[in-house]
Amino acid sequence: MEHQSPEETVAAALEIQKGDDFKVHVFSSSELIEKLNEKWRAVKRKPYPAMYSSVYGGIILDPALMVIPIDDHMVHRGHGVFDTAIILDGYLYELDVHIERILTSASKARISSPFTKDKLHTILLQLAAASNCKKGTLRYWLSAGPGNFLLSPSGCPTSAFYAVVIDEEFSQQKEGVKVITSNIPMKPPLFATAKNVNYLPNVLSIMEAEDRGAFASIWVDEEGYVAEGPNVNVAFITQEKELILPPFDNILRGCTALRLLQLAPKLVEQGKLKGVKTSKLTVGEAKGALEMMFVGSTLPLLPIVMWDDQLIGDGKVGELTMALSDVIWEDMVAGATTQRIPVPYEQ
Repeated sequence: MEHQSPEETVAAALEIQKGDDFKVHVFSSSELIEKLNEKWRAVKRKPYPAMYSSVYGGIILDPALMVIPIDDHMVHRGHGVFDTAIILDGYLYELDVHIERILTSASKARISSPFTKDKLHTILLQLAAASNCKKGTLRYWLSAGPGNFLLSPSGCPTSAFYAVVIDEEFSQQKEGVKVITSNIPMKPPLFATAKNVNYLPNVLSIMEAEDRGAFASIWVDEEGYVAEGPNVNVAFITQEKELILPPFDNILRGCTALRLLQLAPKLVEQGKLKGVKTSKLTVGEAKGALEMMFVGSTLPLLPIVMWDDQLIGDGKVGELTMALSDVIWEDMVAGATTQRIPVPYEQ
């Protein structure tokens, strides 16, 4: 069979509209495998060097075969949760903290993990090793599993676990960004506090920010208090030099945000900060902050210098924001062994 280029595929699709004599091709297994491989032939560096699937019971190194069954309830019903850990300089950072969170999310979604916490840890560590990736992200999902196209997962034989290593660059963020207040309704607490795959509100909120030339948006709850960003937490340095994060009652308990709360007291000891706490902030109070930042795994802190066309502080990247960023980054690259797990790559 002669294989089509992307342009030829589009042209063929247009031909469908011109007549009724078009016949959809039925692939043989060998033809389909060849078709799947077409995309990756010209790619010199694989963006996804390794995947794990409990459906297949092992690790996959060929990106063309990194697939999920279409009857998986995570695919057609959104019944799944996920989490992400980072690989930095050959170490997995806060892996066990993120595993704990996905299991908490799974419990809220009424998904039973097919593996124990220790087994998940082992699988993810071996997957990272098989990928040979020294810097990137490790993303993983717990799903109600494949089985049928019904609403209830009661007919699914077992839940499923998937994971993929994403080879990507990230570094300490030192440039400030602009944000806006989101007009997209934020998720109710049950869904906001579980890291689930229903990310349509998150997607729409980031798209509205991009439409307005901003990096991302900020959710504000019905009572007018600052909540979170589309996939990150948000933090503030007040005029009194207190570090404040919104409480986690109705938003996701960000692992990096929690680590920031653990490490920030170092700056209090140095006399740079007056205090560290979680507390509700109105939009007015937040916009009047001395400094503002996003907090997330691959940032780890991202300075915010403008919100809805209003400057935060003097509109420049704050010294305290960067001091906090240094503390977190140092923890990521040279922190305690309880936080950093060496990946057992084959020599």
